Amino acid sequence: MPVDISNLEKKLRPLPKWIFMTRWLQAPLYIGLVVAQAVYVWQFWVELVHLISLLVQRMPSETEIMLVVLGLIDVVMISNLLVMVIVGGWETFVSRLELENHPDQPEWLSHVNAGVLKVKLATAIIGISSIHLLKTFINASSYNEKTLMWQTLIHLTFVFSALAIAYTEKITASAKSH
Repeated sequence: MPVDISNLEKKLRPLPKWIFMTRWLQAPLYIGLVVAQAVYVWQFWVELVHLISLLVQRMPSETEIMLVVLGLIDVVMISNLLVMVIVGGWETFVSRLELENHPDQPEWLSHVNAGVLKVKLATAIIGISSIHLLKTFINASSYNEKTLMWQTLIHLTFVFSALAIAYTEKITASAKSH
């Protein structure tokens, strides 16, 4: 008895539709990242109040000010990373945000895909790692040599990983354009 292919395809259509809809399972993850970003906003204000209280109580050293300011920059960079993951990830993996022609649409969002997002995340992680490493070096006397070495090696690993991701993305994009 021959199988009616058109009838079989109709029976399978709900399965691909259901599988495609499972992308919405990621929505709570992105909402959780929005909550995490709110925590970083709170952390920023706590650090800023700490800096102001230092200035009110006494004149802190340049190193103390620099360490607190680097902490503020670190919080901002992590928050920027969260924005990239939330907005870029939602747009790439969940659903379109329909921001075309919106005056505040991020420039990078118009050409974001999974590969571009990976490169942007890798470079953001390098920036965050650089801030941590700079804070460590400013306060180097508080750390032992082994800690300094490991933090440097970890940072270099991030750099090499980002270069590898960017190179791989370049090769992939080049192969797609041919």
